[in-house]
Parts: sequence; structure tokens; C-alpha cells
Amino acid sequence: MRKDYKDKNWKNLSTLLLLSAIVQLPLGLLSASAVMAKEPPANLQPLEEIPPPAMSKDGDGVDEPQITIIKKKGETVEEYRINGQLYMMKITPAHGVPYYLHKEDQDGGWVNSGPNPPLIIPKWTLFRF
Repeated sequence: MRKDYKDKNWKNLSTLLLLSAIVQLPLGLLSASAVMAKEPPANLQPLEEIPPPAMSKDGDGVDEPQITIIKKKGETVEEYRINGQLYMMKITPAHGVPYYLHKEDQDGGWVNSGPNPPLIIPKWTLFRF
């Protein structure tokens, strides 16, 4: 008896889904055709041409970071600096996947955003003696 009840529920559900799909299909086609048939207004004006940003005369990009590559015992460290401030490091170990260390803000510590970031362990003080 229990099996018949489940079969009826599935049959009712599949019928309901089929009916909703049949009803929604023509509505979707009508709305798509209405959007495609809509013509733009006659009083449109073209946007003005915006020139590309000016390059500096000495060829240095203002927004480009200075990258220093340091190789130690098969490990490669790439330091990224803007205006002399170190903001990110890419560490490529001799064996393994590269990972990044970056600062969240100027006063903050380094955050690992590599393939295996360290576990964040809560350090709450529960009791103090």
C-alpha cells in the first residue's frame, strides 16, 4: 500500500512539472520575440569618442608594480611593490604548487591565499586564572 502511495505522488509530480513546462514555454517565446521586435527610439545620439589614457613620457607605467625575483635553493620568491611598498609575494617552492602572500591593509599581517590556506583556529579566552 505504501508503494502505491509513493507511485501516485511521483506520477502527480511528473504530470505537474510537464504541465508547467508546457505553459511556460510559449510565454518565454512571446517575451523573447517582444524584446527582439522592439526598435530603438528615433532620437538616439551616439556617444562621444573617449581617447585612451595618456602614457607617461619616460615609459614607466604608473599602475604597474615593480617585481623583484629572488631565487633560493630551488624556491622562487616574486616580490610585488607599488611606490616602494611591498604588498604581495608569490612563492614557488621547488616541489609543489605556488602560493601567494598578500597584505589586507598596510598595518596588517600577511595572508596566505594559496591552494591550501592555513586553518583559522579560534583563539578565544574562555577562562583566565
